[in-house]
Amino acid sequence: MSDPTAAASASGTLPIKVKNTGFLLDRLGEDCHPLQYLRELTTNAIEAVLRTPSRSGEIVWDVDWITYDLKGVHKLCITDNGDGMAGPQMVDYINQLSSSGSEQSMSGNYGIGAKIATATRNHAGVMYLSWREGQGALIHFWKDSVTGAYGLKQFKTPAGEYQHFMYVEDEVKPSMIVQHGTKVVLMGSSESQDTMQPPPEAAAPSRWISKYLNTRYFHFPAGVTVRAREGWQNPRTDKDRNLLRTITGQEKYLAEHSIYSGRTRLAGATAHWWILRDEPALGNNSGFVESSGHVAALYQDELYEIVSGRAGTARLQNFGVVFGYRQVVIYVEPDALVEKKLTTNTARTMLLINNESLPWAEWALEFRDNMPKEISALIAEKAAGASVADHSKSIRERLKQILELFKVTRYRPAPEGQLQIEGEGLSRGGQSKRQKLSEQTSVSTHSAADGASAGGVYAIFQKEGGKPGERVHPDLFPSVSWITTKDGTRSAGDMEDRAARFLIDQNRLLINADFRVFTDMVGKIIEDLGGNPALLEVVTDAVHGWFEQALVEAIIGIQALRNSKEWSVTSLENALSDEALTTVVMPRYHVHNSVRRELGSKLGKLGVSAGN
Repeated sequence: MSDPTAAASASGTLPIKVKNTGFLLDRLGEDCHPLQYLRELTTNAIEAVLRTPSRSGEIVWDVDWITYDLKGVHKLCITDNGDGMAGPQMVDYINQLSSSGSEQSMSGNYGIGAKIATATRNHAGVMYLSWREGQGALIHFWKDSVTGAYGLKQFKTPAGEYQHFMYVEDEVKPSMIVQHGTKVVLMGSSESQDTMQPPPEAAAPSRWISKYLNTRYFHFPAGVTVRAREGWQNPRTDKDRNLLRTITGQEKYLAEHSIYSGRTRLAGATAHWWILRDEPALGNNSGFVESSGHVAALYQDELYEIVSGRAGTARLQNFGVVFGYRQVVIYVEPDALVEKKLTTNTARTMLLINNESLPWAEWALEFRDNMPKEISALIAEKAAGASVADHSKSIRERLKQILELFKVTRYRPAPEGQLQIEGEGLSRGGQSKRQKLSEQTSVSTHSAADGASAGGVYAIFQKEGGKPGERVHPDLFPSVSWITTKDGTRSAGDMEDRAARFLIDQNRLLINADFRVFTDMVGKIIEDLGGNPALLEVVTDAVHGWFEQALVEAIIGIQALRNSKEWSVTSLENALSDEALTTVVMPRYHVHNSVRRELGSKLGKLGVSAGN
């Protein structure tokens, strides 16, 4: 190898060095997902296979059966029959922080991922065994327990010399490797650690490798087969449970289990979507793929920022899939444009556009405005089962005398608007600049606490303009749906033990009819009325109506705080969160009395007493 320091000296530049690589690697390793090393080593193996003349081959995640037979300890390993590496090459590639057998680039291989994600979680070592033209060699990359430094262990040769790789016998060569290939063994934190055991963060512990790889990759290159061991605790003769499962990525599952699919163009991106069949597979296959509704970003055939479960439901609802979300999958693939740098962070945990986070809110809004007709039909079908009781008229009637107390802004952006409005979050209203300046009549009316806010003396220097807008009279009342697992409008696990969810951008309120505060109130009042089951419908309607009013009032009131100096966008979102809305319905006294008065009027005509 050439000496990079000598070469650099000739150009007059002293190359930078890292004094404490151990600290640097440990710090970078903290930014990685706990299972990131599965991705890094798999991608390295894929690239090795694609460098072979045939561009085809196998990649297998398995138990290192040699270690198990010798020491009785399960060690995880990955083997490929790619192009392999000679001993000196391994020393060069593995023992340099940013080095790779593939070309390094901002959109490709960084050359550091495997070292960061793998070595920092395997202080006892990562053993590389690789064959090139039939000759095998081994290196042992580890963290020295004495010095704390990462690097290659030394080996003593039969001649008494020391070097950082050793040649190995053919007896240890995996059967899938003939002339070239690589095997990487993960030793963990000690020689006795079972590295086949999933980390605490792993989903689907019995199939954790399959689940992670299937949900990280959209698909693999043609000619590349990836498999992973499952059921390794069972006897090797038990081929039904101790087996290698083929990893396909999410695309194959979605194609086989969807009834509709398509693409929707967004600004600077494409949204790929699928509607899955309503079948047991939605839950039964969750052990090795994301089998039900979720959202992710797609980049170079890999999935980033995938959200499922409760977080996935919330994001799908932001995309407008309010009902039927368990059957909908959306992958947004940003355009690779010259003027916009599309890449990942170093740890490959996030996808970045011009070094900024993905614009999920903008994508969601645009997708809602261009909802595919098939998804719209699914939403309408599922929404048909929602509660049809309309309490809005009675709530509006009760609140009409005090609407002036809900001082919601009365301006909104409009391209042809004659007013100039300012402030953040103006999608639902704002304040007229003319109105604002007229209210700030003199410098003396402002305290020092106003700081550099617009108006007063600052109005002299402030550039006129702002966003064009118009005066509006917005509908303060959100649209409301009561949802429940009984009619399929709510999936089990979503909004569990929460009262409601408010979709801010859609001004839509979803109320969980299964929440115990509501069901307990219904049960208590029916019991007070003698336990007559025939009263269930009328009592439920009354209880829902008054709790709905409490939630609607809270939402309208919080909206009035928008654009206040003390209320940021994050503060408003927190005030309208599922947990905050659950707090709204915790007081029961006034709702209980209001329900009893309403029932007293209704049931009295039927000759039924509502009690005192």
